[in-house]
Amino acid sequence: MNKKTKGQMEAEFTKAVIQFEKEYLGRGPMEGRTFILRDMILVRLRGILSLAEQKLSENSDGRTLVKETRRQLFESSRPLLEKIVLDITGTNIVSLHTDMSTKTGERIIVFTLASDLEASFE
Repeated sequence: MNKKTKGQMEAEFTKAVIQFEKEYLGRGPMEGRTFILRDMILVRLRGILSLAEQKLSENSDGRTLVKETRRQLFESSRPLLEKIVLDITGTNIVSLHTDMSTKTGERIIVFTLASDLEASFE
């Protein structure tokens, strides 16, 4: 049984991911929300693009550049994200998936975990 409630862990996770985005990627999102679903953690971040990235995203080449740069930064930070997940949940990451929209400024992150985290709250 987990000592934290599901809502407390989701809030703590959101705060940690926003802090990570600010410190590692240079700019945090305007809004974030985390959902724990069985063996997955889904994070939705809104307002992730800087003004410069928004300007670049006005054309196809710029959108590709912004997405690729953000993707490479995010992938190189996987060890930091693994530590955040382990510290908060006590569970290791099996896989990590992310995508972002340069049109809406939204990023979705899906962490697949080694165990059913949601079951620990029942």
